[in-house]
This record gives sequence, structure tokens and C-alpha cells, in this order.
Amino acid sequence: MMKYSGVLVDARSSINTFIEATMIRRIDELILRIKELESELSLELENELSAIQQQFRYKIERGKIRFQEGALATHKALQENLYHYFCDSNFMFVLTSPFIYSLVIPLLLLDLFLTLYQIICFPVYKIKKVDRNEYVAIDRQHLAYLNIIEKTNCMYCGYANGLLSYALEIGSKTEEFWCPIKHAKKTKDPHSRYQSFLEYGDAEGYKKKISAFRKTQ
Repeated sequence: MMKYSGVLVDARSSINTFIEATMIRRIDELILRIKELESELSLELENELSAIQQQFRYKIERGKIRFQEGALATHKALQENLYHYFCDSNFMFVLTSPFIYSLVIPLLLLDLFLTLYQIICFPVYKIKKVDRNEYVAIDRQHLAYLNIIEKTNCMYCGYANGLLSYALEIGSKTEEFWCPIKHAKKTKDPHSRYQSFLEYGDAEGYKKKISAFRKTQ
């Protein structure tokens, strides 16, 4: 009887191993497909951007945005003057604006410390530095249909959101190096590296693969 019990245990173990391997292989296939779709999407977005530039009559030359004369004239005619802008504004929006802009101080500090962190730590870990210019884009101030307040707001939003995306990329590279382990609970909208992390509780996998994660940086 003991012999048959041992056989059953081995059989269950083999079945569980097979199921786990099948699930992991399926997940890897889905991740690969997602990356292929992301590449296709990137190409389509580039084509769409080219069509948009033609539609709205502007082009980018040596990093500078240039509108055609006709487009600039149309934009300037649509700009709302400051008097009407403030008259039409919600008073509560105006009242809350100092709180929004007070965040510029921690954002600037975050920017500074992210830069120092990359300069000091990434060479030690042999992690490729993140190009800040790929994430922080401040270009909406060139739109002539925006008044000075709208341009300032758009510049601030571009900086803040770009900086946070830049921080997320640096953070994800750091997490991949030091702790490439998924959480026990499902998290909403994780960063792009998260799906390749090791499963929660996979002690053997962690010990075997942690060095490989650090070498791929």
C-alpha cells in the first residue's frame, strides 16, 4: 500500500510540474506576443504622427518645431486674451492653482536626486542609464493658440508627468536588479519589466536566476 501511495505522490508531483511548466510557457508566449504588438504599435504611431504633422502643417527640424505661416496665423487668431480667460475661469480652479504649483519643489528635488542616483549607482550596478530626454518633453509652449497661462500650465504638466515616467523607468530597472519578484497580490498597470519577474514564493528560481537578471542589465 505504501508503494502505491508513493507512486501516486510522484504522479501528482509530475502532473503539477507539467501544469506549471505549461502555464509558464503560455505566459512567456503571451509576453513575447505583447512585445511584438508593442513594436507594431510603435511603427503605426510613427506613421500616424507623420500624417498628423501634414494635417496640422508643422514639422520637426533638428529638434525644433516649425509651423507653416498659414497655420501660425490661424493659431494666433484663436488665442484667448488673459482678461477673457480669467473671466471665464472657475474661481475654485484659480484658488487651487497655488497647491498644484507648490509641487514643483519636490519635483525639482526628485529630478536632482534621480540624476545623482543614476550617475553614482548605475555604473556600479552596470545598468544602462535612462535617457531623461526620452521621457521629459516640454514643447507645448510653441503653440500660438495658447495664452501665457495655458502655456505655463502645459509646460508644468509636461515636465511633471514626463519626470514621473522617467522615475518609473529608473525604478523599474532598479527593481529588476535588486528584487525581480512579483507580488502575491495582483497590481494594477505594473511597469514593462514586471511580467518577466520571478513568481512570488519561487525560492529555487530566485536563487538560480537572480544572477541572470543582473547580467541582463
